[in-house]
This record gives sequence, structure tokens and C-alpha cells, in this order.
Amino acid sequence: MCIGSFLLAAAGVLDGRRATTHWMHAPLLATRYPQVTVEPDAIFVRDGRLWSSAGVTTGIDLALALIEEDVGRQVAMNVARMLVVYLKRSGGQSQYSALLAAQTQSESETFGPLDRWMAEHLKEDLRVEALAERVHMSPRNFARAYVEKRGCTPAKAVEAIRVDAARRRLEETEDRIESVAQDCGFSSEEQLRCAFIRVLGIPPREYRKRFATTAG
Repeated sequence: MCIGSFLLAAAGVLDGRRATTHWMHAPLLATRYPQVTVEPDAIFVRDGRLWSSAGVTTGIDLALALIEEDVGRQVAMNVARMLVVYLKRSGGQSQYSALLAAQTQSESETFGPLDRWMAEHLKEDLRVEALAERVHMSPRNFARAYVEKRGCTPAKAVEAIRVDAARRRLEETEDRIESVAQDCGFSSEEQLRCAFIRVLGIPPREYRKRFATTAG
């Protein structure tokens, strides 16, 4: 797990093999051990009998993959449910939740409570005027200050948070896409589809085919 990959590389165990480590240390691993093919964006990597994972929490992803390999998907799903984690996370180390991305844009937590409220009230009115009223600012000042602190407009942040919630629903449930769209605050399935293509570059149905963990 994590920088443990450096120990394996130093021992020559990873020579000629693929491996990963925490994204912050991946360039150093590749430079120090050029005989190792480093995959910096992977959550975990399996090369034959050797497994490596990105950071400490991705060790859970790796462990669940080992369980699925040994005793099957259903057991792995049950373990994941007990741990309250996802069996299979989409994307790589560079892809993390929209809410976390927004909160790490600056050191200021001026809009932290608002971001959390938005994530918990996806079906509410999340237009600029309504959000500005919640933080007791004029719509114009709120929009300007939000862009300053978060690096994106309130509308873009709302869309990203709603897409992130819908993405998780598509991964973990068999709910109809129309229902997912409504529950996540989209006016229609078509609006959800357009937002998915803008944010993730893929329609919801295709996303579910690739990343669903609910069946088969």
C-alpha cells in the first residue's frame, strides 16, 4: 500500500512490472526505479501475483478486489456494505468528489456550510438567488465571491455536485435513470444526460454499463 511500493522496488521485486503508489510520490518512484512501469492515476494495480495500491484508503479497494477474486462478487459486495464503502470506485486518483474538489479550491471555509447544505438538499431551489439568500448576500456579490473562493460559478458547482450524487446512484443501485435524475435535482432525464456529458464526457446509461456494481 502507498509508499510500500518503494520497498518492493528497492528489493527488485517490481522490476519489469506495473505498479502504483500515492500520486504525490509516483514521479519519484518512476525516477528512482525506471525499471518499474508506474501508473500514477490507478487506484490499485495487479500485475500477476503482485498487487499495489495508491494510498492508505485505497488498500480497502485492493482488499475488496482480492476478496472478489478469491470468493466472488457477492461476498465482496457484502463486505463492502458492512464497511460502508463502494465495491468499485470509478476513475483514478485524480477523480474525487465534486464537493471535496470545491472545498479544496481555497483555504477559506466561507462557503463550506453552504456546499454541504447543497449536497444534502439536491432537490431544493439551488439557483444563485436562493443560495445568496441563504448566506445573506446579494446575488451579484455572492456569485462574485463564490467564483473567487471556489474557482467556478455557483451554477457549475451545483451541477457538479448533482452529477456526483447521480454517478454514485448509478453505480450502486438499479433505480431508473429518470428517478435518479429527479432525486438528484435535475428537471428531466435529458438534463441529467447533458450534464453527464459535460462533466464526465459520457452519458448516464453508458456510465452505468461501465461502472455499475449492482449486478452480474
